[in-house]
Amino acid sequence: MVVGQTINPYAAFNFLVEIQGLVVGGFSEVSGLQAETETEDYHEGGVNNFVHRLPKGTKFPNLVLKRGITDSFELWVWHQNVIAGKVQRQNGSVVLLDNTHSEKWRWNFSNAYPVKWAGPDLKADGNTVALETLELAHNGLWKT
Repeated sequence: MVVGQTINPYAAFNFLVEIQGLVVGGFSEVSGLQAETETEDYHEGGVNNFVHRLPKGTKFPNLVLKRGITDSFELWVWHQNVIAGKVQRQNGSVVLLDNTHSEKWRWNFSNAYPVKWAGPDLKADGNTVALETLELAHNGLWKT
């Protein structure tokens, strides 16, 4: 890096979601890009000034995807298939773009399937976009 050069962070609104085999359109919000490693406390005999914190398993919360409702039914059908007992796991990615729409970060997820679908809150006096929400259980995140 050149001295005096400023590196600006990427904007959180410039992203896309790819799900293998599904045409899903643009999402307005993605949350759940997290990984948490659980720990176990171990009290060593004779050591009283600290407690060892040993790593256990890592867990990944559901990915929550929100988008405006369109004529695209793929996400609805995918969840309805899960309800019917036909779980179709898909791999996918959440891709962060810079201001020139070039890919900068990619978080991949594997073996995802929908565990919750929520429709919009409909209000006669409102003027907001009707959003659907889809929660995906998955087997982990990694960056490429």
